[in-house]
Amino acid sequence: MRIINFAKRNFKELIRDPLSIVFTIIIPLFLLFIFQQINIPSEAYNVENFTPGIVVFGLTFVTLFTATLIANDRKSSFLIRLGISPMKPYEYVLGYTLSVLPIILLQDILFFALAMILGLSFSLNMIFTILASLIVSILFIMLGILIGSLTSEKGASGLGSMIVQLVVFTSGMYFSTEMMGDFMNTICNILPFKPGLNIVRDVLNGASLDIKDIIIFSIYTVILIIISNIVFKKKMTNDK
Repeated sequence: MRIINFAKRNFKELIRDPLSIVFTIIIPLFLLFIFQQINIPSEAYNVENFTPGIVVFGLTFVTLFTATLIANDRKSSFLIRLGISPMKPYEYVLGYTLSVLPIILLQDILFFALAMILGLSFSLNMIFTILASLIVSILFIMLGILIGSLTSEKGASGLGSMIVQLVVFTSGMYFSTEMMGDFMNTICNILPFKPGLNIVRDVLNGASLDIKDIIIFSIYTVILIIISNIVFKKKMTNDK
């Protein structure tokens, strides 16, 4: 129950700035709409292929929100005051994680609603894709927790913005990473963002998941979960 209460508090903090929430949803929706109006001769921009890219792109803002929230909590000494509570560090991390899931769910619903207006046929795979995006979001949430634990509010905003750009250029949401040359394509395949996008895209299109994508993405996610919990715990102790 204390984790749920902490998550509720965090959610209230996130929606205190409704303009940021709207901004987070409007930008991906605008990109989805505008790219469907441009006649680009590439399968990557078909609604069934581009929508998963928008879903993953939306998750990058979750990293930014989470990082900023934790950086603000550290700045206001909120976490220090919570240090007298019986909560464990992993419970704080879980509370931050749960607080952003409603935002991700809202993002996905609006993305797919617009995608259907633009021609995407409804199927049960949409529901499975939303569930897959919630799982994929864990990596982006952990990135936010790690960044927020290590940096100030301004630093969190800056690094969060860098993550947005990194995902855009290495996930393959706009163009095939093979167009970037062998070296950069290899880097993209090693990083978790392209495998994450591939997973979401395969689920939506009902294709078989690539075990390589699952392994790469899972390794990064597990490592980030471990590191973010360790760093968060240390920062709580050091900030005291």
